[in-house]
Amino acid sequence: MDKSDESTALVTPNAARKAYDGQDPEASKNFHDTRDMNTEMHQTEGGFLKPLIFGGLDGILTSFAIVAGAAGGSMPIPVILVLGFSNIFADALAMGVGEFLSSKAENEWILSERKRENWEMENYPEGEIREMIEIYQERGMSHEDAVIVINTMAKYKEFFVDVMMAEELRLQVPEEGHKVESMKEGVAMFCAFASFGSLPLLGYVIIPAMFPSLPDETLFTSACAVTGVVLFLMGSVKSLFSAANWFVCGLETFLLGGACATLAYTIGQFVDGLVSDNS
Repeated sequence: MDKSDESTALVTPNAARKAYDGQDPEASKNFHDTRDMNTEMHQTEGGFLKPLIFGGLDGILTSFAIVAGAAGGSMPIPVILVLGFSNIFADALAMGVGEFLSSKAENEWILSERKRENWEMENYPEGEIREMIEIYQERGMSHEDAVIVINTMAKYKEFFVDVMMAEELRLQVPEEGHKVESMKEGVAMFCAFASFGSLPLLGYVIIPAMFPSLPDETLFTSACAVTGVVLFLMGSVKSLFSAANWFVCGLETFLLGGACATLAYTIGQFVDGLVSDNS
């Protein structure tokens, strides 16, 4: 590998983000000058960020709320495990299917809008071109420049229709394999929900097997500790895909989980007290 190939291999899309975060114009210039034109300049992981982060957060918060509510209601460990695991995997399936169906329905609606825009472009191109010129003028472009830009783009119909979708309707046209991508997002949601949701419950299985003499209160404490650490780490990882500080993201996610657990534990204690009084 020669020197130019080696430098190109070291320049990754993440380098552009690092240059921006460090406000380093020279690093940004180096990225643009040496990158492969086939390299995507922006982060592509964001497509799966939503199902992974939301699925993981929903899973662990749902599971921990069950554990906290059951602990507040003084339920035995077998009941906690049955309620926890059955609920987590049922919810994970529902979340995964829901993510797939919602993503698929949104993409199909966008494609139907594109067909309409394409039909309008074929039957009345002058009207569509005039609308786009007005939009570009509203963005600050002069009428003369807007006419030149729009008329040039209008020569390439498929490209121009995609531009109309983005500029006029604020919609991003999905790729041809959007159903596969929707399926992947659903699977990612299911896996994230089920895996992270199982973490607060695993302590109720592993710790008694390793330390059978420990009291039940210790199991709930360990679940709190594990959940708190995981929530903070998830929040910190989320900061990699945004401009937010990793500690702030981790802390806000940790506090969110603490609020949910406190509410669930309090309600569990309250309901347990009502049931005990009535009996």
